[in-house]
Amino acid sequence: MRKLVGGAALLAGLGVLGIAAAAFATPNLNFSTVQISKGFFGEIDVKANDAGPHRVKLKTKGDSDVYIVENTVAPGGHSGWHYHPSPSLVTVKSGTATFYDGDDPTCTGRVFQAGTGVVDDSVDASHVHLLRNNGDVPLVTITFQIVPAGAPRRIDAPDPGNCPS
Repeated sequence: MRKLVGGAALLAGLGVLGIAAAAFATPNLNFSTVQISKGFFGEIDVKANDAGPHRVKLKTKGDSDVYIVENTVAPGGHSGWHYHPSPSLVTVKSGTATFYDGDDPTCTGRVFQAGTGVVDDSVDASHVHLLRNNGDVPLVTITFQIVPAGAPRRIDAPDPGNCPS
């Protein structure tokens, strides 16, 4: 019984920390997301074209939710600081995307033009990021995400303090 009570207290404490982190999360600005698709998959184990010069491997352990989302960011807008429970593949459909990594002490943005893509590997709270539209036209991205089944696709986070808001 003592272990059960201790475990419940630990979970309650983690819940309070989660609520506190959410309270300090940075809100997005002129940023919207439309979920295009969400599908449930069992374990995935794909090896395509294993013999050719271009190889693709995709493997998960456990069940997954697969998302396709479209993000639109007005000029000067941003996503707010956040991370994901697994990597995301982001393509820039139109405009110019600038990604800032919270663990970069110089806060140097990585710029991606329309027609290019980036792997977002910020998969825990120690590696938060922010997507900003520094251009003068709307930015639209399409993102493919595979996350553990039932997990949130995005976790808001506080400003890491080393980047301009």
